[in-house]
Formats: sequence, structure tokens, C-alpha cells
Amino acid sequence: MQDNEIIDLYWAREEKAITETNVKYGAYCRKIAMNIVENAEDSEECVNDTYLSAWNSMPEERPDILASFLAAIARNHALTLYRKAHSQKRGAGQTALALEELLEVAGSSTTEDIVDLSMLSEHINSFLAGLDREARIVFVRRYFYVDPLSEIAARLSMSESAVKSLLFRLRARLKTYLIKEGYDL
Repeated sequence: MQDNEIIDLYWAREEKAITETNVKYGAYCRKIAMNIVENAEDSEECVNDTYLSAWNSMPEERPDILASFLAAIARNHALTLYRKAHSQKRGAGQTALALEELLEVAGSSTTEDIVDLSMLSEHINSFLAGLDREARIVFVRRYFYVDPLSEIAARLSMSESAVKSLLFRLRARLKTYLIKEGYDL
């Protein structure tokens, strides 16, 4: 089923919208959530919450790209669940590692402050638009999808050390860019 047909089902308030969303984007949303919460049960909870949020928000919004719309919702639910589960301790998984990497850019000391960096989405999108395709993919796969370095390296036929180096340089460039844009980091 095409995205516009699925969106039409949401707007018509037909429950089939959830079924069709799950068929087309269920695995995609689960992967995003799993990369963050690292637990199948929690991942499934995030996906279900994603469908509920899509159901509740669709009458106000008609997303241009359904996959991106669902990915953002799934990611937000997963980050919320992650923060709840790790509020008293630092996790040792990919999420904690990716957030620690962005900590260097943000100059902050809490995960909450790093997540708040997402409020700068317009500037980050502008920064990403100025990158070459490979750098943009590496950055988004690491910091949006929270993919492990090994998976990014395999996807782009790069070594893990090359991915690490590229991410290090990208974080430095992002920090310089944000300072230029008036953010006091």
C-alpha cells in the first residue's frame, strides 16, 4: 500500500491504518527503537506507542514523508523510555555511547541537555545539508538511528576506525558551526 493511501486511512479514522503501517514500517520502527532501548519488549512498546501517537496526531498533520514521520515518533518514544530506564545510572550500550559523543559538542553534563540539542534541528539540518552524502549518512545513522559503528562501517564499506575518525571530525565541525550560529557551547 502506498504512503498516501495509509495516510488517507488515518484521516478516515480506519483502524486498518495501524495494520498497514505495521506491515510497511513495523520492522523499520522496531529497528530504530531497538538501537536505543536495546530490549525487544521495550522496543515493541515503543512501536505500539508510535502507532498510537501517529493515530492521535494524524488529523492535525498530514506528513509529507510517512517513514520520517514515524521514525521521529519512534525515536522520541525510545529516548523517553531510555531516559526513564537509565535515570539513575549510565547505560553501557550504543545509546549512551552515542549521547556521550554528542556531549563533546554540547559541552553539557547531562543526557537531558544532549536530547535538548534536538531543538536545534533547523541548524543541524542546515549543517547536514552542507555535508557530502557519505558524511551525512554516517552522522544520521549514528546520531538519529543510533546504529553501532560496526553496522555503519559495513553499510558504507568503511573500517570502524574510519567511521570513528569521520564522526570525530563531524562533531568538531558541528560545534564550530553552532558557535558561528550563535550558540554558546
